[in-house]
Amino acid sequence: MATTGSAGITAGIRLAEYTTSRVGGPAAGWVAAGSAEKATEAIRSIDAAGTPLLILGGGSNTLMADAGFPGTVVQLAFRGVEVLKETGESVHVRMAAGQDWDEAVAWTVAQGLTGLEALSGIPGSAGATPVQNVGAYGSDISRTLVSVQAWDRQAGELVELSHEDLRFGYRDSVIKRSMLDSTPRWVVLSVDFRLHRSGSIAPVRFAQLAQALGVDEGESAPLETVRHQVLRLRAGKGMVLDAQDQDTWSTGSFFTNPILPASVRAHLPGDAPAYGAGQDEDGEKLVKLSAAWLIDRAGFGKGFGLGPDEQAIAGARASLSTKHTLAVTNRGHASTADLLAIARTVRDGVEAQWGVRLHPEPVLVGCVL
Repeated sequence: MATTGSAGITAGIRLAEYTTSRVGGPAAGWVAAGSAEKATEAIRSIDAAGTPLLILGGGSNTLMADAGFPGTVVQLAFRGVEVLKETGESVHVRMAAGQDWDEAVAWTVAQGLTGLEALSGIPGSAGATPVQNVGAYGSDISRTLVSVQAWDRQAGELVELSHEDLRFGYRDSVIKRSMLDSTPRWVVLSVDFRLHRSGSIAPVRFAQLAQALGVDEGESAPLETVRHQVLRLRAGKGMVLDAQDQDTWSTGSFFTNPILPASVRAHLPGDAPAYGAGQDEDGEKLVKLSAAWLIDRAGFGKGFGLGPDEQAIAGARASLSTKHTLAVTNRGHASTADLLAIARTVRDGVEAQWGVRLHPEPVLVGCVL
């Protein structure tokens, strides 16, 4: 049972109630911060006390331990989207960290602002998007982000981090790499984007999306239609939250697409998808492989679950999605350990089959893959 103390810290709230995978034990403390100022105040107090801290937005990219969290969770419960400045067709938009991301994208589309439409349907909050450099269908946050306003836990001050400061990579940023404990050094409080007032059209940069829209890659399509097709494609993979669809009870894609030396590609079958990914520091060419392809071809198809025969989904508490091999899903009564068992089996099987080790995309809090 949850109880609230005199300092406004609630104890006993189950993290499963605030995560899209619907797993996780109780938090020792919980603060729902209704403003950036209250979030900053809570973070300063918790850090000063030396208590473990966890920042939570939409709970869509975090896997919580069954034992719960031994410190205090600060939930970013403040929302809002506003236009700061408009110069010609360039529009500077600010989003509060706790703002529901898809609602914010829908707002930009309704306003005739292009730049975020391909990121429709991604669960979570706006403040989390730069941390992971969220991306889909040929777009990612780094394409439109101007800066973030954040609390620097190490310096003890509010700061602004520019696009350059964030040092974006594939599903990566300097914030993600700055973990002090269970939370990064910088806690994002708001995010600024530079969008384009096109009125009604948006460029299409991804082949699958272009095919769905009936245009050539690189051409433009109606803005509202682009959003609609992205939502349709994501829903078909179980990647749009739906309380009635257990394929969406997950952290989304559990594994990132591995980026490896191009020489690795020569050891895979000819039909293995591979995309150029630049060069490493020594000038060696890199390729990005498809984690979904590697998983499927290693024998872990849609619906794979640790049932009685280690293949049947029937009776399993967790499984790969029945729509997409990248998602590890809660079939209704799973524990974190159940989800990790599926993920571990898939990771080890892919490595045994292909010699490629997959790495988790969600933040693992108090648990290890």
